[in-house]
Amino acid sequence: MMRASLVIMLLFFMLGGCASLPENVDRTESHAFTDTQDTALGRNARKHVGQGVKKDGFILLGNGLDAFVARAVLAEMAERSLDVQYYLYHDDLVGRLFTGFLLKAAERGVRVRILVDDMDMAGRDAGIIAFDSHPNIEVRIFNPFNRDVARGSQYLTGMGSITRRMHNKSFTADNMATIVGGRNIGNEYFDADPTLEFTDLDVLAIGPVVRDVSNAFDLYWNSSLAYPAKTLIKQRPSEAELQKREADMLEFLKEQQTSDYMTALLNSKLAEQINDDNVSYYMGDATVVVDHPDKIISSRDADELHLTKQLSPYFDSIEKEVLIVSPYFVPGDEGVEFFRKLVDKGIRVTILTNSLASNDVGIVHAGYARYRKDLLRNGVELYEMNKQLSRAQRKEKKGEGGSSRASLHAKTFVIDRKKVFIGSLNLDPRSFYENTEIGLVLSSAEIAEGMAKVLDENFEKSAFRLELRKDENEHEYLLWHGYENNEAVTFDVDPYTSFWRRLGVGIMGLLPIESQL
Repeated sequence: MMRASLVIMLLFFMLGGCASLPENVDRTESHAFTDTQDTALGRNARKHVGQGVKKDGFILLGNGLDAFVARAVLAEMAERSLDVQYYLYHDDLVGRLFTGFLLKAAERGVRVRILVDDMDMAGRDAGIIAFDSHPNIEVRIFNPFNRDVARGSQYLTGMGSITRRMHNKSFTADNMATIVGGRNIGNEYFDADPTLEFTDLDVLAIGPVVRDVSNAFDLYWNSSLAYPAKTLIKQRPSEAELQKREADMLEFLKEQQTSDYMTALLNSKLAEQINDDNVSYYMGDATVVVDHPDKIISSRDADELHLTKQLSPYFDSIEKEVLIVSPYFVPGDEGVEFFRKLVDKGIRVTILTNSLASNDVGIVHAGYARYRKDLLRNGVELYEMNKQLSRAQRKEKKGEGGSSRASLHAKTFVIDRKKVFIGSLNLDPRSFYENTEIGLVLSSAEIAEGMAKVLDENFEKSAFRLELRKDENEHEYLLWHGYENNEAVTFDVDPYTSFWRRLGVGIMGLLPIESQL
């Protein structure tokens, strides 16, 4: 009897997880404004890109404070529209500040379209629908979870469908300036979390390429997978609740004006350049590469929908070297063979990824670790992120009850010091086949040469160089060469990790789940 009851409960649980979403028939199609040349951002763009053969301008945003300042400035300058697309949008200090800037723009009459993946929205429907209730703001949720069923059961019954997500990240103002890159919206991406530092990279672009980013946004915005918040969320706040939420947000922004983080923002390098009217752009040409939103409901073999097919010509054209930075790197046998062929042609292949200590997703590191020796055997130069914290610093941070981790999150590669990719794409099966991604390929020797030089200069100081050796019995083993407190150190196990951490990751590496990493 007990066994029968358990079976009935399990079936009920699974059937509940299969409950269908509401029909997505009430969404209204809309598109980016095209008559924005006479806005302040339009005039600014003309001033910088109106002359010469190279049509687009770029600012690299490697510093977290600068990256937030850039978004804040665009939100403040916008006159017609803000189009916002993110995978994660945390409800923390940065998330609330970001929401406040969007609300202030909407109050000025700016149309604000916000498209977010549902991965980070659990328990936040009241705030979403309140924000969406503003007459100049519309929120859409991509590939949503059913609001009438526990998320946990949907993971179980929807494995392979609900686990495929929109990983895109873009922020576009007046269809005249855009920011694309690796950052989500949250404290750790913008130097607002004192216990965790994410090394990340975005690019602010102006010029014709912005229209292509807007077209990509519109493709997702008008997709049948993008559900208006009002279609999903049935509860409606009262007018008093709306007024209170708006008043609380404005009060929060007022309180933050003298906060440590806001002071740091105002003193950032980019803020100073803006105040001095001394912002300079790199010039070049950019190409948008983007997955089609239908990728996540189509066969994984439908490569005509994939960003990777658009990137293939760039990889096929490599002549001398490729420098790759990918926080989550799971090459698979296919990737190892691809890199081997490059090396056999005399091409230098250098890869920087997270170490076990710096990786915030241990199971992904397990998927990567099994390929380290193969990569090194085939001549790939392999580096892993160094936490860059001394033992004393790590002890101090742990004593505060916080994380002591510095983590790599940037996604970029440099080809022949002529072209640079910056975007949301990790070199792993999840980015290739499961999630949707976006990025820009910048044709700018100035940027490419500069980035390559910085990477070359910092690999040894800020990363561990991996070496494959053999003992007297011809057994292969790894060494990690790096620096601690400016002194050279060598490790024969994953640096700064415990036996139990290594054991756990080793066990995870035995699981047959590489396609989901």
